[in-house]
Amino acid sequence: MVEQFFPLTQSIEPESIGPLILLSGPICCGKTSLLFQFAINCALDSSSEVVFICNKGKLESKPPFLSEAIDPSSDVFERIQMKYVEDYEDIKKYFSAFHLHVRFPSAVIIDDFGGFFNDRYCQQKYGNARGRDLAMVRTLSLCQDAVSHAKKLQPHKSCTILLSDLQQGDSPQLLFIYRRLIKCFFTIEGDGSGSYKLKKNKSILGCGEGSRVAKYNIALQYLVLEDIIEE
Repeated sequence: MVEQFFPLTQSIEPESIGPLILLSGPICCGKTSLLFQFAINCALDSSSEVVFICNKGKLESKPPFLSEAIDPSSDVFERIQMKYVEDYEDIKKYFSAFHLHVRFPSAVIIDDFGGFFNDRYCQQKYGNARGRDLAMVRTLSLCQDAVSHAKKLQPHKSCTILLSDLQQGDSPQLLFIYRRLIKCFFTIEGDGSGSYKLKKNKSILGCGEGSRVAKYNIALQYLVLEDIIEE
């Protein structure tokens, strides 16, 4: 549910949303900020750590905006492990060794997932004009397999993988790839007044509409939840 992307004022019952989730939106709409708040909520709600995978240079040039309610000195940040990677090969290496964890993280979050797949490199590696598509499908499959294996080893615990990517119109770019393995999509759109609307987009899977929508802004370099409405 959309509340999981914002500071929680009260405990909520987590929605069963599947092991893989995609958050998509236009450029500079606060996707990284929403991902980081999701990580904070997972770390607060669990004794397990959360892994945040991203490109170090991109994160340092555009750091996430936190809510004013978040104390930067809070020990919750000690349970968020930052893992910096350069390309999708690094992501594959991480998930290939996922089964070696003594304790699995409660969530693995990958910022700008599609940005780790260089089109020319993937074409050369796979000898195929659609090399990027193949690389993305295989990496997503590896992510899914790693989480499924972790669930078998520790059935009393769950691990969520949350990805972000850019959006074309109302849907994620490369939707035909994501839809093969992901069954939960959150999308962001501007409301024309400088704020944004986040919702669980059921129409991508042909399930119709009818969900909660969170209206937020990042204009003052803080993540501010303005309202949650039913649509």
